[in-house]
Amino acid sequence: MLPEWTEQDAVLLAWPHEASPWAPWFGAIEATYRNLATAIAPFEPLLVLCRDGDHAPATRAQLSLAGISPSRYRIAEVPFDDTWVRDYGPLARSDDGELQLLDFRFNGWGGRHTAERDDAVNAGLAATGWFAAPFHRDDHILEGGAVETDGAGTLLLTRRSQFAPGRNDDLDEPTAEAWLTETLGVERVLWLEHGGLKGDDTDGHVDTLVRFADPGTLIHQDCDDPDDPHYEALSALAGELAELRTAEGEPYELHALPWPRPQYDDQGNRLPATYANFLLVNGGVIAPTYHDAADSEALAVLQRCFPEREVVGVDARTLLLQAGSVHCATLQLPRGSLNMD
Repeated sequence: MLPEWTEQDAVLLAWPHEASPWAPWFGAIEATYRNLATAIAPFEPLLVLCRDGDHAPATRAQLSLAGISPSRYRIAEVPFDDTWVRDYGPLARSDDGELQLLDFRFNGWGGRHTAERDDAVNAGLAATGWFAAPFHRDDHILEGGAVETDGAGTLLLTRRSQFAPGRNDDLDEPTAEAWLTETLGVERVLWLEHGGLKGDDTDGHVDTLVRFADPGTLIHQDCDDPDDPHYEALSALAGELAELRTAEGEPYELHALPWPRPQYDDQGNRLPATYANFLLVNGGVIAPTYHDAADSEALAVLQRCFPEREVVGVDARTLLLQAGSVHCATLQLPRGSLNMD
């Protein structure tokens, strides 16, 4: 499996529409997607999903409103249910130097949400000629936000997410590990026991908690407030990460991200704000911000971890209303994935 810092052809986005779960916040979420697209476009092109031919002109108008040149994006008309492309878009691996795109089954995070159209997006993109690389379907369930790789043979994921009810209920841990190593082309799997955010409905995706900066460096979401209900679990996660070792037997260099103050929806429900949900693009890092005093420190941590990249913050507060953030809403497509002409 290729790491996120592999050179990319484009970033995939699914543009919100009024029939999606974003309907109650439609104006706000379109503004957020304009900001997200504006942050990404200087670094690389966008491949933007539209639900149909009627949705495409409205999406072009939004991209134009954002000041993005048509030369910096392509529109793909493929039906979808939700905009969280991270979890249903294709994952990429290299097999003896040949790029392959993998399409895993997506069932709406264990059956929580409608997902039939989302599960068919990759086949739709393949059928309409967007993929330049070989494309393979795997009938196991695997969400892109659930797995993190260093590109050197190590896979990181949470046990709670992978074995949550409704996902591969017939797989025990040894069988799952054998399948993951073979399918993703990794040599070892590091299972995390701790962590998790209030309001998260992914059962603890690793991309909300811990990310690789390079094969020897981990960036993790910390909590420094003993009165916060996340304090115990995230402290245990930090302790767990300190015990992990690289493939060479060395401890990982750890970088803690600051804790944003609690975010809530209009009903008073806690929302899963995390700075770990950043996206790597060619030459850049697109990082979530929450109009919070900790934003500047979070961006500084990411800049220290990626000194050769430009770090750009995007206000992700509206994304939280559907329990996601920047990484969840995007998917990088490695060089050689796409026919963009």
